[in-house]
Amino acid sequence: MSPHPRTAAGLASLALTAAVLAGCTSTAPDAGGGPGPITVTGTDTACEVSAAQAPAGTITFRVTNAGSKVTEFYLYGTGDRIMGEVENIGPGLSRDLIVEVPDGGPYTTACKPGMSGEGIRAPFTVTGSVARSTDGDARLAEATAGYSRYVASQVGELVPKTQEFADAVTAGDVEQAKALYPVARTYWERIEPVAESFGDIDPKIDGREDDERDPGVPFTGYHRLEKDLWVTGLQPDSPAIADRLVADIGDLADRTTTVELTPVQLANGAKELLDEVATGKITGEEDRYSHTDLWDFQANVEGSQAAVAALRPVIDAKDPALGPVLDERFDALDTLLQGYRAGDGYVLYTELTPDDVRKMTAAVDALSEPVSKVAGTVTA
Repeated sequence: MSPHPRTAAGLASLALTAAVLAGCTSTAPDAGGGPGPITVTGTDTACEVSAAQAPAGTITFRVTNAGSKVTEFYLYGTGDRIMGEVENIGPGLSRDLIVEVPDGGPYTTACKPGMSGEGIRAPFTVTGSVARSTDGDARLAEATAGYSRYVASQVGELVPKTQEFADAVTAGDVEQAKALYPVARTYWERIEPVAESFGDIDPKIDGREDDERDPGVPFTGYHRLEKDLWVTGLQPDSPAIADRLVADIGDLADRTTTVELTPVQLANGAKELLDEVATGKITGEEDRYSHTDLWDFQANVEGSQAAVAALRPVIDAKDPALGPVLDERFDALDTLLQGYRAGDGYVLYTELTPDDVRKMTAAVDALSEPVSKVAGTVTA
């Protein structure tokens, strides 16, 4: 992807940016009564949130994992719309979730020890309302508009490629379906944070066989067909599963035309995609039947880079030193991945050595560190 052009806004716009974001920042009182982030302490059985409400604006949650399992923290809106999330928080570690919530109303917090299931939930109220950060700043508005164009371009390829994949499944053309599987998923993986923001769609499209589900909810989507193609052989209901996947992708495409993204969501999404790499692709867990994990790995990195590129004018204005570091780390990871190309794709995960995995882990960790600073930079 290519970086988006700067918007000529001048020093007056920079001053306006600071004023708007300062006016849109909200925090809850800390234990001493002063301002501070809302603290979240998660254990294996509890999720203690220090405040049950906050004024509308940019809200910061400081999440500490005091349990023994890797955990996640989410803020949900109506219909389990994901407003923001932080993943892959190991025992004893802390992560900040910065999320822009301009509209007051009922929300829900959730810790997910073990990173599965519905999580330990509690109601959370946002009071009042504020202008969106993009309303008063041209750079932020262009960042979200530019990234929305990127999402539209990926959805524009995701729909027909998934249809081609489904058609091959329906025709019983196993080899063609196998070849199309990682290609179709590339477009999905690049925009996965947007897709995941619709809580009901992601499990249908990208759920794993061992994910927790409500009783009677079947295993569907890409990974069900992956298992059919590489493990069990096509099943009598495989064509129906393929048709359902096409319908769910179509539903996603329709929803993405109306989604309103915030700059903070772009920044969080860039980090979430790297978390996806760390928890699923480097481990070989994502595509456990086909072992096409490196296709997804590359797509996640490309999606992260697209979100950062959209925000780059804002990053450069607020922290000129951060952009070059991001460029260097993205380039280093891309160079590493190119060493595993095979034809039009990548080597299978099963061909990687422990040393290969260690190198990839180190490169992702090195990139995750500066990407984790983007949300704070955008809201500074």
